[in-house]
Amino acid sequence: MSVLIENMPVAKKPRSISLQTFLQRYSNIEDGYKYEYNQGIIEKTKTMDQIQTTLYAILLRAYITTKSFQEGGTMTSETNMSTTDVQLRKPDIAIYSADQLKRMKNGQNQIAEWVAEVISDTDNINRVNKKLEEYFNAGVKVVWHIFPNIETVYVYTAIDIVTICKGEKICSGAPAVADFEISATNLFAKN
Repeated sequence: MSVLIENMPVAKKPRSISLQTFLQRYSNIEDGYKYEYNQGIIEKTKTMDQIQTTLYAILLRAYITTKSFQEGGTMTSETNMSTTDVQLRKPDIAIYSADQLKRMKNGQNQIAEWVAEVISDTDNINRVNKKLEEYFNAGVKVVWHIFPNIETVYVYTAIDIVTICKGEKICSGAPAVADFEISATNLFAKN
């Protein structure tokens, strides 16, 4: 038996745009949102908030002790990274080597070997998992999913290999950045 529901709104399929149009319209918008391009569709999420920025600062302090930093690498937030010809992402946090920075300066797209996404209450788990797979397909070696509300970090070294860090468990950046590590306790410290 089928039931006809009258006057029920029909979900509209998002209108597809070109990457060039996306870059022209959304590259320099400063409205509190982050815009990513996924196969012609614009994905809009909130930019990093103060809690996420605090986590970034703590991670940056851990990163500056690494060989990667000493050699001229950097940790950055929400920097464009084309993972495919039809997908442009802005990972919440990413690490680029000194060599990658040189290539970026020459206009060459670089795939960060380590990225982190700070997972908020409004994140869609299906979208988060699709992006995780996309990162690994693009060449990212390590992805951290940081969950501030439960003070837990999921450290992925492959789409199906994950270490869950909570408390004193060490979150490692290896193999992307071998000497980059921090305990979950230190990452989520309140002072």
